[in-house]
Amino acid sequence: MEPLWMELNWTSRSTFVEEILAFCSHGGNATVQLKQAFKDPAIIPALCAVMSGSQNPQIRQSAAVMLRLRVKKHWKKINPNDRESLKTVVLQAFMQETEHTVQHSLSQLCAMMVKHETPDRWPDLLQLLNQATKSSNPHDRQVGLLLLNKVMESNPEPFKPHYCQLLQLFTNLMRSIVPHLIVALKHLIKADQSQASEAMEVFNELMESEVSIIVPHIADIVCLCLEVGSDTTLNDSVRVKALSCIAFLVKLKSKTVLKQKLLTPILQAIFPILIAAPPPGEQDPEDQEDDSGDGTDNDNPKHCSAQIIDTMALHMPPEKLFQQLMPMTQTCLASENPYERKGGLMCLAVLAEGCADHIRTKMLSSVLQTVCQSLSDSNQVVRSASLFALGQFSEHLQPYLPTLMETMLSALNNAESLKIRELAVSAIGAIANAAKELLVPYFPPVIESLKGFLTTTSEEMRSLQTQSLGRYTTETLHHTRRHHGWMEVNHLFLSLLDTLSVLARAIGKDVFSPLAAECVRLGLNLTDTIDDPDLRRCTYSLYSAVSTVSPDCLTPHLPAITTIMLLALKSNEGITNAYIDEKEDACDALGEIAFSTGAAFQPFLESSFQQVYEMRDFPHEDVRRAAFGAMGQFCRAQHLVWKEIPTEANHQALLKLLDVVLPCFVESVRTEHERQVVMGILETMNNVMKSCKEEAFKNPARLKEISHVIRDVLKKKTVCQDGGGDEADDEEQQAEYDAMLQEFAGEGIPLVASQILPFPHNDLLPLLMNKTKSSCTVADRSFSVGTIGEILQALVTAPGGTGVAGRLSNRLLPVLVAGARDSDAEVRNNSVFGWGVWPRLPDPSVSHYPMMLSVFSSMLTKEQTSGWIESVWSPLQDDPQQRCARSGGSSSLSKRTWRRTDRVQLPGMLYTHSPALVLGLMKPIVAASSQVLGNNKVDQETQSTLALLMRDFAQQHSAAFQAAVSSLPGEQQAALSAALSAS
Repeated sequence: MEPLWMELNWTSRSTFVEEILAFCSHGGNATVQLKQAFKDPAIIPALCAVMSGSQNPQIRQSAAVMLRLRVKKHWKKINPNDRESLKTVVLQAFMQETEHTVQHSLSQLCAMMVKHETPDRWPDLLQLLNQATKSSNPHDRQVGLLLLNKVMESNPEPFKPHYCQLLQLFTNLMRSIVPHLIVALKHLIKADQSQASEAMEVFNELMESEVSIIVPHIADIVCLCLEVGSDTTLNDSVRVKALSCIAFLVKLKSKTVLKQKLLTPILQAIFPILIAAPPPGEQDPEDQEDDSGDGTDNDNPKHCSAQIIDTMALHMPPEKLFQQLMPMTQTCLASENPYERKGGLMCLAVLAEGCADHIRTKMLSSVLQTVCQSLSDSNQVVRSASLFALGQFSEHLQPYLPTLMETMLSALNNAESLKIRELAVSAIGAIANAAKELLVPYFPPVIESLKGFLTTTSEEMRSLQTQSLGRYTTETLHHTRRHHGWMEVNHLFLSLLDTLSVLARAIGKDVFSPLAAECVRLGLNLTDTIDDPDLRRCTYSLYSAVSTVSPDCLTPHLPAITTIMLLALKSNEGITNAYIDEKEDACDALGEIAFSTGAAFQPFLESSFQQVYEMRDFPHEDVRRAAFGAMGQFCRAQHLVWKEIPTEANHQALLKLLDVVLPCFVESVRTEHERQVVMGILETMNNVMKSCKEEAFKNPARLKEISHVIRDVLKKKTVCQDGGGDEADDEEQQAEYDAMLQEFAGEGIPLVASQILPFPHNDLLPLLMNKTKSSCTVADRSFSVGTIGEILQALVTAPGGTGVAGRLSNRLLPVLVAGARDSDAEVRNNSVFGWGVWPRLPDPSVSHYPMMLSVFSSMLTKEQTSGWIESVWSPLQDDPQQRCARSGGSSSLSKRTWRRTDRVQLPGMLYTHSPALVLGLMKPIVAASSQVLGNNKVDQETQSTLALLMRDFAQQHSAAFQAAVSSLPGEQQAALSAALSAS
């Protein structure tokens, strides 16, 4: 019979406990004895003795577990001396323990004790953690980190004062581990490529969480990834993972990549991948006719190589990138190997977005010539690549429009390849987006081609050609699915829908309205028939486009349309690209439809806003960007409704929306990691301020919040501008998108100035003026000078703003004068734009006229043969500049310049103060004016001012005026005469 617990001394009790635990470890039941033992406080020191002294690791572990349970439930009942003893014993046992399972149980015991005994009352714990984690002994570091992990997981709050120290510790430890990770991955690739592919995620995790950890090892990581990505004996999965890692690294640490001279080895490694021919008898995924469209095309090394170049274009200074890249590209374009020519074209295409300005100003003509010539290449893969590239450069293709449209229609009507047809349809959409009304003459044959692109030779299909667009397309689709399957035609059909959307926007209401109702029915029929996220996505864009030309056609169908879009946003099927794209397009479409349909959308506005608002934190950046854009559109839609129906309820609804949306924008600009999302937010916020005007600033705090966030972007202090420890920025060479982000912020300054005074010029103007220095890039100088001009223009139209503009003139005029003498034409033009405001300033600024006239006279004399006079004299203000925005793989090259103001004060001033100068330039002035007078895009005040000037010319200088008019084409002469007669 076992001796009673209370009759034993301390040593015997320890032995007794060990015997009980040993008995239990072999499957015995000693519940009664344990219950009796736990009634005595002496059980604590007994268990401590077993935990630290037993020779059996299983018994040591059991003792630690029992102590943890005792601490969990009865910490306060434990004798204070025993608590202190336990704190000492458990740390000693932990450091001397060699069995991992026992160490784990001991760490859990410590973690439980930390819940009751905070670190400040357990200094030995902090000392042990500090010593162990920094020890040169790997075993000590391992157990120290194990213990640290458990105690912080148990009760992190008391460790807050030590967070900075701990972060530094983790950073140093992880840096020391990276070389071992690289070695381990090399061995794992040889043993198991699938596991190696998964293990390589560790680099992405490190880059996302704390990129500074990998900075010292970037060269080694790049070397490993290039070695793996270039090894054709490995499977695509591990090669794609390696190449994707390089793309992510370039995105986050482009300056470090350049500084460590890694650009050249990266390009030398990925170019052979980009231009490689597929195995005999096979095709690249993008050239296959039966492309499944399941989003896996990008999971191959060739596409990842193109993605790396695309990322470089977005994040590196074009001067440095093109110096290394263009020789390789030109060699490929001149090659006799079609896959090398294809690779060269793909390279040009992916550069179009991120290096837009560089290409436009340095090499646009040669690039366009290369792309257009490749359309007639003898090899189909090259023609396909040229069609893709064509879409990227579509904004600049107007001079080639007749030839291009002939080629596109020929491809649609004659090409045997579905892939060629698909690319031709997409290219027509891109061309239409840029050409707009210039495409109207080609609209009938385009529509006929789109209508017949699926037609077979069967009599059944021929009979369908006389039917309506909606019924025809739906029945054609059904027929083709029966004969070919949806997957074979879906890319082509989706391109058709996308192109219909672009055509609706491009050619305008008058031409497209007859098709609007048919397009809506087409979309509804398709989504009722086919359950496909890509198809639904395209119908959303089609509805959105129709709403801009014929909103009434959409109104009866809003319940059905909004229901399917909101279901798409609520859906959890977001794991594939198709469903993510559907959410993005649903957000975009809901916002635009709300704005276009106005009051008709009111019943759906609240539910749509709530669902879109939830998307602002969606994991995928394109969905977040679209959500923010839609939120802005909802604000503008509500403002429009309030203006049309000015009730107090509508006004309060607008203010409520603005009080939610604008603070969300401001916070997200500061905290969002993705630069393009921030660019989208800033653009949307500008549009909201432009539309809602003073209502956007009803909240007294709003001016300060918006001004400060603009300032933060201009100072590069937002999260998406954080270099993560990169060297100081090279202001003379930066990625174009870095500059564009700041330009979006700068465009908000005139909007703030036009609505609210006092204007915070002391915070914002110095940031702009710093970018006008000759050492800054042309884009920066052009942007800054143009923004200063827009600020002046905004101030003179704001209540009380004229006086502010006058007081600023002494600071700003020297900047504009320097800009007028700049070596770049865009900078000079934008300076003249700023000068146009001067005649509207208070009298003191008239003292500047002599200097202004002197500089302007010099400009007119030097540039009169270049067409510059027409561009300066023309008061026509273009639509807001279109920015490069990645969406669905398309992009545009946009000329980032400000056009002349919609006032013609400067010409009148020149004529008043220096008539001889103006009269000497009569012909180009009359030619420019003839294009403005009678133009319905120009406001009446501008036209009246110009008409007055033309009549004065005719009366006071009739011979010179008639000679100038006679030199115009007949059409322009008639337009000028009619405009002068009507005014």
